[in-house]
Amino acid sequence: MTAPGRDLFEVNSAAVNIESLPLAERMRPRRIDQVVGQRHLVAENCPLRRVMEGGQLHSMIFWGPPGTGKTTLARMLANHGGAELTTISAVTSGVQDIRKAIAYATEVKQQGGQVLLFVDEVHRFNKAQQDAFLPHIENGVIVFIGATTENPSFELNNALLSRARVYLLKPIEQTDIAALVNTTVNDTERGLGSLNITIAEDAVDFLAAAAQGDARRALGFLETAADIAAGEQDAAREISLDLLREVITDRTVRFDKGGDQFYDQISALHKSIRGSDPDATAYWLNRMLGGGCDPHYVLRRLVRVASEDVGNADPRALTITLDAWNSFDRLGSPEGDLAITHAAIYLAVCAKSNAVYRAHNLASKAVQEFPDAEVPLHIRNAPTKLAKQFGHGAGYRYAHDEAHTFSAGQQYLPDELTDHEFYCPGENGLEKKIAEKLRWLKQQNKQSGKKQ
Repeated sequence: MTAPGRDLFEVNSAAVNIESLPLAERMRPRRIDQVVGQRHLVAENCPLRRVMEGGQLHSMIFWGPPGTGKTTLARMLANHGGAELTTISAVTSGVQDIRKAIAYATEVKQQGGQVLLFVDEVHRFNKAQQDAFLPHIENGVIVFIGATTENPSFELNNALLSRARVYLLKPIEQTDIAALVNTTVNDTERGLGSLNITIAEDAVDFLAAAAQGDARRALGFLETAADIAAGEQDAAREISLDLLREVITDRTVRFDKGGDQFYDQISALHKSIRGSDPDATAYWLNRMLGGGCDPHYVLRRLVRVASEDVGNADPRALTITLDAWNSFDRLGSPEGDLAITHAAIYLAVCAKSNAVYRAHNLASKAVQEFPDAEVPLHIRNAPTKLAKQFGHGAGYRYAHDEAHTFSAGQQYLPDELTDHEFYCPGENGLEKKIAEKLRWLKQQNKQSGKKQ
């Protein structure tokens, strides 16, 4: 716990040797102007800056990727607000731990103090565990700060969200990570300056990109490289690009198979195809596959796209997508990945139409509105004499026996739906010709007079 009103770094340094702490811990900002990134929250006149400067704490949710400063900001808020910081993690804690934290906060409150309860990975608590905080937030026993990498709207109770303001933390930009790395190397008090280590400019750029918006990840890589460089005999010890490449051997793409990144990226892929951008399509597709997404999930979505966004503007799209699925099943990964890219790029560049998708939705809605509409007598099945006696099939005209293989004026929809139109083809690709044909057929119906 952090004593009220004292600098966090001073408290930590009093307890342990600073040099023994991990670099990421040593580099935690002491003041708000040392925070890297999150300018939309901590710059002048921005929300968290005003909270810290005013010392008026309120319950909140920090939502953002790992290594973007959620824990650091919680500590700063406690420090500036004169509150004691108590931390629990939903990964390792249960209801008993929540009760202990609340009991301590109640005791502090009775003595005139305030506890800021920081709950890391709050989305991992179930509904009952989240509900346990509500009365204590309501009566002011705790100032609640929850940290989550998942969308709070999906993972947190509405009751909890109504009592806490949500702040979105963004991935740290590469320029900010580069600045942090240089500060780390040059700052003799908190960084690596005491080791007499420098870092090459191209190594900084490589490290900033490899961190993928995660400041803690960047500092972890840097610390490992510094340990290696510190053992070198060269007096001008430098962290070179080659050294960093040895340290950062795993540059796999970050991808959360069940979280926000998953849905954001599949959304980006779908919309890139719909927007006819093959470059973005190839990028998002391979980013998902490279991050471990199940290729069959992507293939299912591509088949959906072939009908939803292409439809009859280019019927080959569906065939090509199914062929890609078959190819992947025969070849596996990585050879079969190329077939998936082949299909995705075709979907991106071919003609588009959502007419089939709209027809499906409109027809589904009509079925709900008219679930019992009767089949017109003349197109009913008439397998028996009794059925024929009741008029089934009477007056039906066989289209193949008529000009243009079309029975002009013949009704196929139920009486209640004769004025409904579900399929309205567009003017792209094959649908342009389909639209022309349908206009001609409607004209033939009109000229035939009264429908049967």
